[in-house]
Amino acid sequence: MTWPPLREELRGIEPYGAPQLDVSVQLNVNENPYGPSPACAADIAAAVAAAATTLNRYPDREFTELRTALADYLGHGVTPEQVWAANGSNEVMLQLLQAFGGPGRVALSFAPTYSMYPEYARDSVTAWVVGHRETDFSLDLDHARDLVKEKQPSVVLLPSPNNPTGTALPLDAVTTLCEAAASTEQGGIVVVDEAYGEFRRAGTPSALELLPRHRNLVVSRTMSKAFALAGARVGYLAAAPEICDAIRVVRLPYHLSAVTQATALAALRHAPELLGKVDQLRAERDDTVAWLRGRGLLVADSDANFALFGTFRDRHAVWQGLLDRGVLIRETGPDGWLRVSIGTADEMQTFKEALTQVMEEAER
Repeated sequence: MTWPPLREELRGIEPYGAPQLDVSVQLNVNENPYGPSPACAADIAAAVAAAATTLNRYPDREFTELRTALADYLGHGVTPEQVWAANGSNEVMLQLLQAFGGPGRVALSFAPTYSMYPEYARDSVTAWVVGHRETDFSLDLDHARDLVKEKQPSVVLLPSPNNPTGTALPLDAVTTLCEAAASTEQGGIVVVDEAYGEFRRAGTPSALELLPRHRNLVVSRTMSKAFALAGARVGYLAAAPEICDAIRVVRLPYHLSAVTQATALAALRHAPELLGKVDQLRAERDDTVAWLRGRGLLVADSDANFALFGTFRDRHAVWQGLLDRGVLIRETGPDGWLRVSIGTADEMQTFKEALTQVMEEAER
């Protein structure tokens, strides 16, 4: 007998997680390098202090005030009844798979894609199917439509901008897949994961525009990136009220703490200030992409706060060379590619100097 009595398909699997190393320049998990201002931090502290006096009671399990504030922030005619929130977009995604996936059902995405998606499927005992993207990381819509028809997924997961490539989906691709999923026997849902949506380049639309047209469309967001609240763990989605009602069936009681709700509400009161750094990060991203291309490297077009670049014969050696110089990036994506999060101007200059040294050493 093997102890402990773990599910057989989980034996030998390492827990998910990027390396947590103490280095001076950390550019590996797509965090916002700019923390909340003193004024915002003080507002959060005051809100949490007020919530602390009520911690003997359970929080509002419908987080009504937060849903209203998130709907106001999203715009596009989204109402509070169309909003759901949880502890990070990770929990939002897991709840969607718990509600709409499960034994005998299929979740589908297109590689390369976010590495947690197959784990959500596994944890909810949902079959996982992955199609392919083109060499420029776009979707072949004929391939995508045919795969939906063949595999009959109950959930289609589409990150836009995509992680790890930064590629955004055009709205016609979202519509094509919503229509394809709706025509399956079960009538699947399509989740457009816009975790990095605020970093989109000018003219790149949000799938929120399509919510009135597709009742099976879900658009998820997070406060971890543009709002610089990775440590608060707040994710949310916008969808038809019926989808939000379905998630209530699988959510744990009082899943969103009073402290979390208070923190998120305070941050939303400072949205213009927090989002003020987004333009700065966009400009730094575009400069980084241009610099990498100037070094003769391939770089995926990015609408996110990171850039996927390559290709290297031994990407691990490049990753290690950067780490040896105090710069931590992510070894992820297709073979030969690396991903760098966009940091401050000083951090990106350190990254550029370190990569230049690593590449020059490799050429010698």
